[in-house]
Amino acid sequence: MNTKKDETHYNFKGLFKYISTVVSWTIFVLLIIVGVLLIYYYISVRLYATKGDKYEPKFSVYTIVSQSMEPNIEVYDVIINTKVDDISEVKVNDVITFISTWQVTQGMTITHRVVGTKTLDDGSTCLITRGDNNTQEDQACVRERDIIGVTKAVIPGLGKVQFFLSSKIGWLLLILLPALYIIGKDIVKIFRLSKEIKDEEKNKKAKTTNQKKLQTKKLEEAYSDLKKVKSKKK
Repeated sequence: MNTKKDETHYNFKGLFKYISTVVSWTIFVLLIIVGVLLIYYYISVRLYATKGDKYEPKFSVYTIVSQSMEPNIEVYDVIINTKVDDISEVKVNDVITFISTWQVTQGMTITHRVVGTKTLDDGSTCLITRGDNNTQEDQACVRERDIIGVTKAVIPGLGKVQFFLSSKIGWLLLILLPALYIIGKDIVKIFRLSKEIKDEEKNKKAKTTNQKKLQTKKLEEAYSDLKKVKSKKK
């Protein structure tokens, strides 16, 4: 009679377990990614503080904050660059991160696509760049010394997590949410274990009661048989 009810309960339990697993792994993966980036950032800062301007990391990580590379790289996407040892390694259509030398954006870190090359009067090569969302090429040519790296990977939207976690509320939730989730799971386990213990005790009591009833019945039957034997002897 309760087959449908039991089946619905089982499906709900399975769905809850699936959602719980997905949430757990999502939080775990995000924490791992953020943790790795924070560790790398910390190490880079320490090395830069020790070696100064001579320190050039093999990898660099930046969060995009402008729309100049949309739709290929959007605002809040995180890019991972690899260091360039020689400007000849950079090809047309590569996306590079560099320090701008144009007077309007001088000193700013920019990520744009290489659309061509140019040979300067001293024989050196510089790169012509343009944002995918821009209609004009950048005003200043990018020299080798200004290149930070070539973009090798883009992580969509991770910058939102970065900016959120950099806030006080973000750090609080980073600690609070996983803690609440773990505590919640433990509470559910405790209730489940408590229910199992109660059910086990109830089964034991029922078993004991049945055994007592069975023993009483056997004693009554034995006493009845004894009375019959005595009455026959008389």
